[in-house]
Amino acid sequence: MEPATLTARVLGGESRAVARAVSLVENAGGQLRELMAALAPHTGGARVIGLTGSPGVGKSTSTSALVSALRRRGERVGVLAVDPSSPFTGGALLGDRVRMQHHAADPGVFIRSMASRGHLGGLSWATPHALRVLDAAGFETILVETVGVGQAEVDIAAHADTTVVLLAPGMGDGVQAAKAGVVEIADVFAVNKADREGAHATARELRQVVSQVPRAPGQWRPPVVSTVAAHEQGIDDLLAALDEHDTHLTISGERERRRLARAREEVEAIAMSALRERLARPLRPGAADLAELAQQVATARIDPYTAADRLLDTLG
Repeated sequence: MEPATLTARVLGGESRAVARAVSLVENAGGQLRELMAALAPHTGGARVIGLTGSPGVGKSTSTSALVSALRRRGERVGVLAVDPSSPFTGGALLGDRVRMQHHAADPGVFIRSMASRGHLGGLSWATPHALRVLDAAGFETILVETVGVGQAEVDIAAHADTTVVLLAPGMGDGVQAAKAGVVEIADVFAVNKADREGAHATARELRQVVSQVPRAPGQWRPPVVSTVAAHEQGIDDLLAALDEHDTHLTISGERERRRLARAREEVEAIAMSALRERLARPLRPGAADLAELAQQVATARIDPYTAADRLLDTLG
């Protein structure tokens, strides 16, 4: 499909065109730059909500429940579910869309599983670009579900307007939150599976942790919401907390600060990727390339700092 045609169909909200554009993003296709340039003026309107937490806390179920709640309000919803990569095909391993099948026939919902492809931090490297595609396609809210490999998944905070950290009773998550510093990235805590024993203790423990973090006057204090996502209990409370944080972002000016930081990180990531490609080959005749310099370092002929300086010199 020609870039102009694809762009027009994405802007028209066609699901098949959106899916094709996200595939182009994931595969870094040759038309990617042209597509991103065409979509850029139409982005900036979507609210991005990230959901992260350890495996088994119910991220997919909570995401699905939030989709239902948002659809009842008439919002168009996009979902990016980042999964571990298959070691054989490189594709998404778990396929969280299985848990959201009842939304599959809804034209107001777009769900895409994306493979992490070894990218650390719980997201795919293509996530920022995919967010731009869904934003331009007119989705009012975009939910991003991280891989779920543990408490080190903090990348989502750099890409979402609001970050939800999900925890469950009996998993030691309350203590881990204090240890791992997820308090710093959470805008809202959700204690899922609140019908299980120990849920009240987990919520109480989290509130204690949150209360101990020093905050400036007017700074957001993450609320702790209890849910049973499998039965959509507490989801309205969770959505209310998300709306409250969204209002805070607007009033405090925090939204613009976060989006500026997000744009800066995205530009830096693209620039660093291009720089690595340029450094992998000599730019001038006779200039040493990375492979040659690595060989000299490995054989102790030069030190790595000298090698790095020579590599940078190739940029002229």
